[in-house]
Amino acid sequence: MVPPRDPLAPLDTFERRHTGSPDADVAAMLATVGQPSVDALADAAVPAGIRLPRPLNLPAAAGESAALAELRSLAGLNQVYRSFIGTGYYDCATPGVIQRNILENPAWYTAYTPYQAEISQGRLEALLNFQTLVTDLTGMQIANASMLDEGTAAAEAMMLAHRVKLGDSHDASVFFVSDKCHPQTIDIVKTRAKPLNVAVIVGDHRVYEFAGKVFGVLVQYPDTTGSIHDFAAFFEKAHAAGALCVVATDLLALTLLRAPGEFGADVAVGSAQRFGVPMGFGGPHAGFLATKDEFKRQMPGRLVGVSKDAQGNPAMRLALGTREQHIRRDKATSNICTAQVLLAVMASMYAVYHGPEGLKRIAARTRRLTNLLAAALKAAGATVNTEPVFDTLTVGNVAATRVHAAAAAKKMNLRVVDDYTVGLSLDEVTTVEEVQTLLACFSESAVLDILGTQAPDPIPHFERNSKFLTASVFNRYHTEHEMLRYIKRLELKDLSLVHSMISLGSCTMKLNATSEMFPVTWAEFGKLHPFAPAEQTRGYARLFSDLETWLAEITGFAAVSLQPNAGSQGEYAGLLVIRAYHESRGEGHRNICLIPTSAHGTNPASAAMCNFKVVPVACDASGNIDVADLKAKAAEHAKNLAALMVTYPSTHGVFEAPIREICDVIHGHGGQVYMDGANMNAQVGLTSPGHIGADVCHLNLHKTFCIPHGGGGPGMGPIGVAKQLVPFLPGHAVSAPAGTQASAIGAVSAAPYGSASILVISWMYIRMMGPDGLTRATKYALLNANYVAKRLENFFPVLYKGAGGLVAHECILEFRPWKKHGLEVEDVAKRLMDYGYHAPTMSFPVPGTLMIEPTESETKTELDRFCDALVSIHGEMAAVACGESDKLNNPLKHAPHTAAVVCATEWPHPYSRETAAFPDKHTRASKFWPAVGRVDNVYGDRNLVCSCLGMEAYAEASKA
Repeated sequence: MVPPRDPLAPLDTFERRHTGSPDADVAAMLATVGQPSVDALADAAVPAGIRLPRPLNLPAAAGESAALAELRSLAGLNQVYRSFIGTGYYDCATPGVIQRNILENPAWYTAYTPYQAEISQGRLEALLNFQTLVTDLTGMQIANASMLDEGTAAAEAMMLAHRVKLGDSHDASVFFVSDKCHPQTIDIVKTRAKPLNVAVIVGDHRVYEFAGKVFGVLVQYPDTTGSIHDFAAFFEKAHAAGALCVVATDLLALTLLRAPGEFGADVAVGSAQRFGVPMGFGGPHAGFLATKDEFKRQMPGRLVGVSKDAQGNPAMRLALGTREQHIRRDKATSNICTAQVLLAVMASMYAVYHGPEGLKRIAARTRRLTNLLAAALKAAGATVNTEPVFDTLTVGNVAATRVHAAAAAKKMNLRVVDDYTVGLSLDEVTTVEEVQTLLACFSESAVLDILGTQAPDPIPHFERNSKFLTASVFNRYHTEHEMLRYIKRLELKDLSLVHSMISLGSCTMKLNATSEMFPVTWAEFGKLHPFAPAEQTRGYARLFSDLETWLAEITGFAAVSLQPNAGSQGEYAGLLVIRAYHESRGEGHRNICLIPTSAHGTNPASAAMCNFKVVPVACDASGNIDVADLKAKAAEHAKNLAALMVTYPSTHGVFEAPIREICDVIHGHGGQVYMDGANMNAQVGLTSPGHIGADVCHLNLHKTFCIPHGGGGPGMGPIGVAKQLVPFLPGHAVSAPAGTQASAIGAVSAAPYGSASILVISWMYIRMMGPDGLTRATKYALLNANYVAKRLENFFPVLYKGAGGLVAHECILEFRPWKKHGLEVEDVAKRLMDYGYHAPTMSFPVPGTLMIEPTESETKTELDRFCDALVSIHGEMAAVACGESDKLNNPLKHAPHTAAVVCATEWPHPYSRETAAFPDKHTRASKFWPAVGRVDNVYGDRNLVCSCLGMEAYAEASKA
């Protein structure tokens, strides 16, 4: 039982809020599970041979107020200067209606990835708006629903071009990158290219001569120095040489400039950060990738498309899933699993709020101030860009040290170039007074001719003539009242953690506490540029040091890198580190990666990105790794064995007893063990990857450590590594993380610490929980999962169990026997919506099953309500099986039931409207209505529509 609490302890102790069942409920749950205490349950479920020998060595838990005060003191060590550094990061004004009602709204930030489309229509519409924003401004035909950041989007574009050209039997091995791309982008592209044996040539596009095996080119528009180039002739040469053309671009600039699709681009990438998303010391931000329709099946990431529901109404869902890692595994277009949905929603709403004319006004004002400053600088004797510019100037013939010192005295940051050159970028929030101050930093006698603001400001040859954002959604909601109502309408279409438990196995949809979320919008964390001088970011440095130390202790590793900005990026980074380790030992030939057949699809996809050859390892009838098969394959490939990727507890929800033996087998044949951290929340405080024998593990901070899912992102996937791998942790070309060594792999994310601003969430969680609270949370995760398994096993068999008939933190329920009665697991998933629940993970890792993970955050009351719903659904299934309900016309087959369907004049079903809409007492008390009926996925893929205009046309056609 829970030990008695100190009566004099602070009353805002957090852990009791995080794991909330009262003692009486815990006792009842333990009785159901058949264990005398939570500690006894943990002892029975977790193999004794891997238990930690001591408690976690972490700071004692702090109350909510105390933790916030401590973090506030760290924030105070940061100095918020006005940053004009640019290079892809700009200050902007987040409209209050968007900040309060999306960024700070748990109904938006706690939603899950829209795999169950019928209860995700709100964010799907917002993402469709985002895709339309990107395609309209870039002049491309199709865009995905966001990428992780601009640099990784450029790397994904390179891989897209590589796949396309290999498919065309092109001898593809060279990728040209303009030396005027942002330096972090060049760094990431080089990192991505190396394991694929792609040669990256960095140079001047104006003199580059195509020769040999060039499959693609990447340019920046406007470039990192601020200049706008005409790439039409260069792209003609590239196409003649058989290469695809990629443009890294700026969405705000494209409101004034000719679109990349209009001068020959095949792919456009970039970041939507300056559309209302704070810099946040590097993230999270929504990257984007847009391309031609002919390449849609080679696109990485998620894609929202329009289809129809069972009643023929327009309905959105994720399209072309057959491209993705969960289907194609090592043949997938990418390992991308986490997008940046919450930030893409913000950016799309920014465009909705301002509309095309508002965006053009923002861009025109920014460019006009830039030109005024350029004219004054030239008059003062400095040199500036000879080409047209948008918002960025590279100023030469100046004493750079003196200029930077003068700017620092005014609490301004400029871009460091060299001793005689300074860079600067203006932005949406730049004022005339700031421009005058900037000018004075270069020359106190220089004069800004503000009368020039009245002069016309053409962009010769580059002027945009095409229209954009003509869909009605971008031209309707320009008052705050209307915008607020539009956001609310979309919010009400989505089920999130504010409504009910979301029990997805492998996804850990736990509490995202308000105290953890508060600091995300503090200016001291949100307003900092990722390349700001170190003396201005000491608070972040302390926070990073704390987190690295704490996570290293929790994982049992020697060091941690916080750079990977998604779990998929963590997998990729961890495998690159293993690859670099082997190469350092003269064993670069090691390229075999063993992966159990039960693994998540990102595992083989990540291995493929590192050019490892995937060799599957079988699982036995109990769902465990087949140790005999593992030993045989490790021995067979001993000379070339690079790694094993293993998830622990297993994807089947079991603590596999021979895990140490498995690690020893791999080490005995010269390989390294990569542990997928998806299930780390079943380890914290009880065991650890390092203690078990793993060499590297990524951590889903957006799961185990409470960063919210955001409807499909943001995420963070830092990696912990054993001592021998520390020298290879990721570096960064612009601002290397503390402790970076010369042997480091290149950058894997655009910012040195990934999505730094959301790290405050995990800092708060660990600080408030303390070592005892973290360990207790793990034990309660085991209790909740075993309670659900016991309550439901007589209705739906639990497929896999471990020692003593117990599961770990999740369980898999069997639904395949119902198939003979015409009932599919999808019918259960859709019927759960009528009960107010999001379905658990469906058909993974076993087709025809549901994988349930309740997490430690849910109380017995909520667990019972969920179990009651499934028991009730079992009764509905049994009625079909025995012939009491019609095989085709029953509540399961027609689920979910919308309000429009239930209230329609005609009711063509033998079951009642009440059965359809209010199947239990809980739905009477609080009803969540699905926005659309069951979505036809096949129709949507066969008739692909991925933009707002397409949606509007479909809606009009359906009315007709």
